[in-house]
Amino acid sequence: MEIKIVEIEKPEDLNFILGQSHFVKTVEDLHETLISAVPGIKFGIGFCEASGPRLVRFSGNDDELMKLAKDNALKIGAGHSFIIFMQNAFPINLLSGIKAIPEVCRIFCATANPTQVIIGETEQGRAILGVVDGESPLGIENSEEIEQRKKFLRDIGYKVK
Repeated sequence: MEIKIVEIEKPEDLNFILGQSHFVKTVEDLHETLISAVPGIKFGIGFCEASGPRLVRFSGNDDELMKLAKDNALKIGAGHSFIIFMQNAFPINLLSGIKAIPEVCRIFCATANPTQVIIGETEQGRAILGVVDGESPLGIENSEEIEQRKKFLRDIGYKVK
């Protein structure tokens, strides 16, 4: 087996979700879930088909995000993997719905950070072994940083004041 690193190519602040599923209908199920989750969401989905014609299947409602999804899915090239790029929504708004799709097996990451996908490649194909999401911690938060974190979450509406 050969280990490869695939860098996710995207604009700096753009969020994405990387996961694995088991059936070609995933593309349509993801589309329906995303479009109904957040009004005004813009997204692109890329899905690597693992048998039959083995194409990158795609969907979405934004041409630029669909291109990012198709290009990154093809670079990753792991069977039954999917990648979703989004605007006007955050992964936190979408993950529960995505996880509830019966054919979704797992989520590898949901982030806007620089991300590397660790790929294992054999004579049969590719698998996602894991991801490097962002960078390593530089230390442990202190009491002032705890208060800053709590204030931030309340300021953006994710915690009650």
